[in-house]
Amino acid sequence: MAALVTFSILLFGVVGYRALSVAALPSVDYPTILVNAGLPGANPETMASSVATPLEREFSTIAGVESMSSTNSQGFTSITVQFELGRNIDAAAQDVQAAISKAAGQLPAGMPRPPSYQKANPAEQPVLYLSLTSATLPLYTVDEYAETLLAQRISMASGVSRVLVYGAQKYAVRVEVNPDSLVSRGIGIDEVQRAVQQSNVNLPTGRLYGEKQAFTIQSSGQLSNAAAYRPLIVAWRNGMPVRLEELGRVVDGVETERLVAWFDGVRGVVRSLDPPGPVAAREECHGHGQPRAPCDQPV
Repeated sequence: MAALVTFSILLFGVVGYRALSVAALPSVDYPTILVNAGLPGANPETMASSVATPLEREFSTIAGVESMSSTNSQGFTSITVQFELGRNIDAAAQDVQAAISKAAGQLPAGMPRPPSYQKANPAEQPVLYLSLTSATLPLYTVDEYAETLLAQRISMASGVSRVLVYGAQKYAVRVEVNPDSLVSRGIGIDEVQRAVQQSNVNLPTGRLYGEKQAFTIQSSGQLSNAAAYRPLIVAWRNGMPVRLEELGRVVDGVETERLVAWFDGVRGVVRSLDPPGPVAAREECHGHGQPRAPCDQPV
């Protein structure tokens, strides 16, 4: 009986040992937070000194930070903060948010939006690429369909962690002012900027109340295309209005013309789908360039 029990233990031990999964390079998921910040028009040196440095100074005070690196490009800063394995990623994200709020007073006042952060998995790779092109529609229309219809539906699919966008072409009205026209009329570029900002507003107007009915006032103060911007009055000279179309070109375009993506030699909007990971949250991240570029890094 003792011999049979001993043999059974040895047999199960040998079978169990052979069934163990041993990897030469085990898959280890480090808690990682990716922080993105943008300042249009700033060069990489300004982004490093005015944006990345204050943020990194505050991030260095967080407990459990193992490594930290930043990448600065034209108008954009990306900071990767990696924590120790034992650090809870949700608690680390809250500490990062607190550090961003604390550094807000040291950041440039011209930033269009505060820095954003997201959980990231450095080891994950996209599992599917989708290329959207059109021979008849402009790219900003293709990008709108991709953003509002395709990306949202894909993000809802089971097993999708993130949807990355490369070569995004968001619609924007571009005003190309002629310096000679400004000088001849005695108009400064700041006057043009104020005229465009003050003429494009989208604010609630209010309601009118009667004895039996109430009416909501609808104001069409927001301009949606270049044709609506052209007749804007920038200034008055000699009793005559100077309109925006007299100072330069006002055209329908995109926010950034120097960020593009190609697939098989055809320009379009490329999307990649990431698999789910233990620290990757379901969110949409806007990157630009070729498909193998990191998120939000221009190429």
